[in-house]
Amino acid sequence: MFDVGFSELCLIGLVSLLVIGPERLPKVARVVGFWLGKTRHMVASVKEEIKMELHAEEMRQIFKEQSGLPEAQQVLNETSNTLKSTISKAQDDLNAGAVPETEQHKEPLPTTKAEQHEQK
Repeated sequence: MFDVGFSELCLIGLVSLLVIGPERLPKVARVVGFWLGKTRHMVASVKEEIKMELHAEEMRQIFKEQSGLPEAQQVLNETSNTLKSTISKAQDDLNAGAVPETEQHKEPLPTTKAEQHEQK
């Protein structure tokens, strides 16, 4: 984060020794260390909260995208039901003896050899 080398730390220590004095310097150093530790802990917890919020937002987006799946499933079910009803209707028509429209316009095929010879 900060580029503080050994020489800068020595300079800070020397200035603080002159300003604070040798009697109070250990106590001030302890307090500064305590507050630095608290600050680091707070920054780490804020980072963790932000990370959790981002993860929660990603999950919300995934759930929102998947909420459209039931609609697609409903369309698929409707299409499937339509196809089933069309197939069952066609089977009922075939079982009833109805001739499909495409075959109604064709001439019947000859069944005996005599009929085949007559058509030639």
